Amino acid sequence: MRRALVVLAAALLLASAAAVVLTGCATGTGAVARGGTFEFVSPGGKTDIFYDPPAARGTVGELSGDSLTEPGTTVSLARYPHQVVVLNVWGSWCGPCRSEAAELVRVATATARQGVQFLGIDVRDARAAGADFARDFGLTYPSIFDPPGRTLFALAGVPRSVVPLTIVLDRHHRVAAVFLHALRAPDLQPVVARIAAEP
Repeated sequence: MRRALVVLAAALLLASAAAVVLTGCATGTGAVARGGTFEFVSPGGKTDIFYDPPAARGTVGELSGDSLTEPGTTVSLARYPHQVVVLNVWGSWCGPCRSEAAELVRVATATARQGVQFLGIDVRDARAAGADFARDFGLTYPSIFDPPGRTLFALAGVPRSVVPLTIVLDRHHRVAAVFLHALRAPDLQPVVARIAAEP
């Protein structure tokens, strides 16, 4: 009897896990992520990961979603062809996101003339809280409002549970760097400038 209960519990656990996986893979209308060849790998558990040489980098799929601050307007990676794009995954509930917000704005301002665009992805948040965060911290760049984090499916294998998360895409929208922690301007700006200077 005890063995039968253990087997039943294991079967229920596997069924629940399968349901979660299938639910997580659903996309819906709020955010879109398709295609791409990038597959995240964190060698040795590093939190700063660089993908070089550029020819070996994987491209990301289509990435778009509803604007956080302008509901009904689509924010899309495709709007920024031939630009370096810095993706920052954040939430108003995230303490480290608060500490890095001004640093990201500083780098966005300093690198804009080099053809660099920042793009936020607000996850696990309420729209009002996210919009307040964007206003209070002076975010100068658009953010996709994506409570379930579906946009990250364009970045195969990137851990969706890590927030904040910053990803630097080169001018071909290939993943050049991934940072799995809050950033300071002196750490991020040289990386962005180097990638912006690539031929």
